[in-house]
Amino acid sequence: MKIPLALVTLERIRRGELDGAQVIEVPPGRITTPGPTGVSRFRHPARIAVEDLIYLSTCISDNSAADALFALTPPDRVGAVLRESGLRGIAVRHTMRELMETPVERFDPADVHLAHALAIDAGTPGRGHRVPQLDISRANTGTARAFVDLLQALWRPGATEPSTVHPGVAAQVRGFMANNLVRTRLAPDFDSDASTWSSKTGMLLNLRHEAGVVEHTDGQAYAIAV
Repeated sequence: MKIPLALVTLERIRRGELDGAQVIEVPPGRITTPGPTGVSRFRHPARIAVEDLIYLSTCISDNSAADALFALTPPDRVGAVLRESGLRGIAVRHTMRELMETPVERFDPADVHLAHALAIDAGTPGRGHRVPQLDISRANTGTARAFVDLLQALWRPGATEPSTVHPGVAAQVRGFMANNLVRTRLAPDFDSDASTWSSKTGMLLNLRHEAGVVEHTDGQAYAIAV
């Protein structure tokens, strides 16, 4: 959800609804939103500009930074702006804090594998799930096709209907994705002297996702969502 969040935040800055230089006080992650990186690991409050929160959220996947942005643009508003931009198939329903409140929090570190076993085995025939964050009727969701469509709108703004992503906003999101620091999944397969890889990863319990674009020096570009 951090790519849509970045896109919508930058679009609202472009419209004049938000100020990218506005400084927000972000509580430390141990109080608000847990996570492995950035402000989520801070022990004290930090004052950070909106555009820098986008960097932290997108490039290092900082959950606390993302929730500071969600406080400015709630999930339902993010979804509404996506639809206004002609982008379908991505449902933004909750914040990162709600995403992280999974059964894994109830297990001791030595027993985390039990939470993963629950995530893998607890599906229901109705496509629900005992873990709310994995229930597609309630969770943040997006198909691989929807994310490829989003990437196409970012890399080829205005080239395909009905997407109407502003070229300046698209360029900014591409810049953040090019500086993604999590490069252990697909990046080794697509990054080379003759190509560049821009992406965003996602992880929850047993799920490992990545969506990105490989651009070759001959001008060809391919979007990939796994």
